[in-house]
Amino acid sequence: METFTRLLAKAALGNGVSSTCYDTAWVARLGQIDAELGDLAVDWLCEHQLPDGSWGAEYPFCYEDRLLSTLAAVVSLTSTRHRRTCAVQVQKGLLALKNLTSPAREGPRLDIRDATVGFELIAPTLMAEAQRLGLTVRRGESILGELASVREKKLGKLAGKKISRHLTAAFSVELAGQDKLQMLDVDNLQETDGSVKYSPSASAYFALYVKPRDERALAYISSIVQARRGGAPAMYRAEIFEILWCLWNLSITDIDLSDPEVGLACKPYLDYVEQRWIPGRGLGWTANSILVDCDSTSVAYEVLSKFGRSPDLETILQYEEADWFRTYSHEVGPSVSTNIHVLGALKRAGYDKCHPRVRKVLSFIRSSKDHGRWCWRDKWHRSAYYATAHLVIATSNYDDDLCSGAIGWILDTQRSDGSWGFFDGAATAEETAYCIQALVCWQRLSGTSFAAQINRAGAWLSQNREPPYPPLWTAKTLFCVETVVRAGILSALRLVEESNRCGFG
Repeated sequence: METFTRLLAKAALGNGVSSTCYDTAWVARLGQIDAELGDLAVDWLCEHQLPDGSWGAEYPFCYEDRLLSTLAAVVSLTSTRHRRTCAVQVQKGLLALKNLTSPAREGPRLDIRDATVGFELIAPTLMAEAQRLGLTVRRGESILGELASVREKKLGKLAGKKISRHLTAAFSVELAGQDKLQMLDVDNLQETDGSVKYSPSASAYFALYVKPRDERALAYISSIVQARRGGAPAMYRAEIFEILWCLWNLSITDIDLSDPEVGLACKPYLDYVEQRWIPGRGLGWTANSILVDCDSTSVAYEVLSKFGRSPDLETILQYEEADWFRTYSHEVGPSVSTNIHVLGALKRAGYDKCHPRVRKVLSFIRSSKDHGRWCWRDKWHRSAYYATAHLVIATSNYDDDLCSGAIGWILDTQRSDGSWGFFDGAATAEETAYCIQALVCWQRLSGTSFAAQINRAGAWLSQNREPPYPPLWTAKTLFCVETVVRAGILSALRLVEESNRCGFG
């Protein structure tokens, strides 16, 4: 419990989201306004260029992440006063872009339906900027060449509307580029901390092109980048998100949540979440955000109710659609993991498996199963182990056939050393923790022993529990949330101990 308490204290800072090349590249452009800030970001970018000349996550490979990060970095380094000193990095980046945008490379890897947040709108904007700077970026007849028309069509649907902090599009406001500034509700874009939707990249764009030299936006960015020695995260702050997942990972272990000592340790964080719960709306990943979401709200409901609090279920029900629960208003496509977490909340509320809402969500989840495999993928996380493991935990006693199929897939894909990893290459501590959680929770319910698999996984995880962790979460590019990953690992190792104490070992 002591380690969970330390993690919660760190989560409350909301600083666990990793720095990304994409966000840092946008900050690097600010050198024309704030030389010191720009220099820090440029140095960070140069240090994080990959061996092939690209930028982005080295592992796992994500086409959209690598393309956006490399485009953003090349444009930034070319448009700053470091153009000459960074000429080698720019040339290597252009070569990487040539390889990334070759038809042979992008064909099997790029699917707009499964793209990162705002990809089809941001990529054409960056490509147009690169061309204005005289950089050669392949477009041709490839799908990337079609993105410009896709952007125009999608922005056309916003005709008559202004992007403000009340819309999710504000998180990716840089999609407006320099040609669509008229689409922005300039006076209603910023949050109370000066940011645009708590996104360093969106905030840097704002301080460059929307309200040049805006002091509040620059102060927001500077405080982050100075503390990180040049890097900028995918979002800041994300304290509610981090607190919730630390508490959730604690709550699925055998730690007695009614123990006064546990309650006292968790009370400040439970109070923080409960006080920010808005009846009829819920909450988002950070305090004071206008935008709330069903995923955070569902996890908060489950966590608060497990600790004896009384959130109102009607708040979750207002996200209900005809065939699923939406994450946000105007969501383009439903999220599997959001609906899985809705099931966790409905279970805590005492809904029977025959209830129409439960049946609706289960039907959606069944229809979303990966073709030919008993696993589920989700737009907020690159690994199928995230959604699949959470499905087992949430749907047990609701649909045991779904759980059995998912458990079978998890067992079949365990590596010989006891670990798991969805992508070719290395296994990860984060994914291995998810699988341990699913196996132990299903073992509790079914009575079927998975002791051999659990103990092998536990031994591997004990040896591989320390960072760095690869970025598996998805926003505009990939990112990691170290506090949440650590909480999952701690939870999994506790569950291994539980499995052995209960005689399964």
